[in-house]
Parts: sequence; C-alpha cells; structure tokens
Amino acid sequence: MRIVILSRNPNLYSTKRLVEAGEKRGHEMLILDHTKCDLFIEKKNPVIIYKGQKLEKVDAVIPRIGASVTFFGTAVVRQFEMMKVFSSVESQALVRSRDKLRSLQILSRAGLGLPKTVFTNYSRNVKEIIQAAGGAPVVIKLLEGTQGLGVVLAETNNAAESVIEAFNGLKVRVIVQEFIKEAKGADIRAFVVDGVVVGAMKRQAKKGEFRSNLHRGGTADIIELSEDEENAALKAARVMGLGVCGVDMLQSSHGPLILEVNSSPGLEGIEMATEKDIANSIIRYIERNV
Repeated sequence: MRIVILSRNPNLYSTKRLVEAGEKRGHEMLILDHTKCDLFIEKKNPVIIYKGQKLEKVDAVIPRIGASVTFFGTAVVRQFEMMKVFSSVESQALVRSRDKLRSLQILSRAGLGLPKTVFTNYSRNVKEIIQAAGGAPVVIKLLEGTQGLGVVLAETNNAAESVIEAFNGLKVRVIVQEFIKEAKGADIRAFVVDGVVVGAMKRQAKKGEFRSNLHRGGTADIIELSEDEENAALKAARVMGLGVCGVDMLQSSHGPLILEVNSSPGLEGIEMATEKDIANSIIRYIERNV
C-alpha cells in the first residue's frame, strides 16, 4: 500500500516509528507537510496538489496534526476522504476531539465519569463557578491548550477568582474543573487502536507539579488497567468515533474519570513505558480497513 503520514516534522519520534513500522510490513510510506497541501475542489473531482505535483494512488492517510493547524489540517484529511482514501482518524472525529467542551459533552451524554466541569460565557459570578466545581483547589484550563500548557491549579478561592477574572477580562475561553486530590498528580493514558487497548501507562508528575504530561517532566510506567478503566477507555474512543486515540483518565475514589481523548497521541512515551510496538498496531489497523 501507499500510506501518507501528515506530519510537519519528519524527525519526530512518532512519525519515524510509523514510517519504520509501515516499511517493515512492505508498504510505501510518504511524509507530507499538510500545511503545504493545496486543495482543488470541483464537481466530483477532489484533488490535492503537493509541491506542484498531483497526489495520486494513495491508499491510506495517518493524520499527525498539531492543535495550532487543526482547521487546515482537518480540511486536508477531509479532502483525502473525498478521494476515497482511508484515514486512521476520521476528519469529523478529529474536529470533535479538538473541541474540549464538545468532547466533555459527548462523554457526559454517554454516561462516562468526568471531573465536575463548569463553562460559562465570561460570567461575572465567579464565586458560584468555583463552588459548582467543588471549591478550591480547582483546575482552570484553556479550551485550546495542549501538552499541559494553559492549565492552572488555583489552590485557594481567591487565587481561582483572580485567574478566572483575568482570563475573562482577556476574553479567553476556559473551563473550570474539580481537582481530584486522590489522583496524587498522576493520570493514566490508555492507547486505543481499533477498539482494543494496545498499551497503557501511568504518568506521574514531577515533584511540586500537578500536570503529569511527559512534556512537563513527568515520568511514565506500564500499568495494567482495571476492568472499569479499560471499559471507560474503550467507550470513550467509541463515542468519540476515534479508531486511534489516547484516552487520559484520573483514578478517583468513585472510579475512572476521563480528562481528555487525544486524536494525535504521541508514541514515544507509550512505547518506552510499555515496550510494545504501538506503531505496528496502527499499520495493521490500516491494513484491515483498506
């Protein structure tokens, strides 16, 4: 097969591993920078031009699209879909997952456990918002944040009020969530491919930090999920419509709580922690569907 990886950086671990896994199974692997694709749209003839050349005979595409270029990157994936090319992550599911508020609403409707979350239209009634999220400490998140950026832990009501009022004054959209103390600065990432958890790791924040992201200096170790955790991860992936995703959860006193479903999860942390060939699982998923 001819498989295209949409990635702006061919040197990223995830991109290199996907190329390696695909070539090992006899496929032709191409890396394209989606921001350099031109989309030609006419009646029943969708075309993608890349560096002056028409893209043809592509069997599958693997989107590795950063949050900063979601709009255009998704349009490129949609164009491939119009050309009858299989995508490991559907364009609509990608859009859905990048909208944190919409994602939480979908997960809530499906009956999945979530931290208490409040979103308002720059409400002035800040004290009520904090109490609705369980009172301080609370976690305040930018709707557009990734890799732990734009996430603030406000440890007192006064601090929470100040942060929320500052964001409101700047007209920046945020959600306010309860802080799950018993998680002790750790979360779980379950990596789901085609309805199966192919690897899971527990990420622990470094001392003095509450964000467990590996980009923030956290550490990761392999973990065996409980039945409830595995079921929650699989259901989250299913209701979000994602064939490949990372489901981030907190372990709480009342069961697993979903934090986020990531449609472009990195491979480095999960492969290092679990010593599993996750890239190969993604290539095999594509083979089953093309």
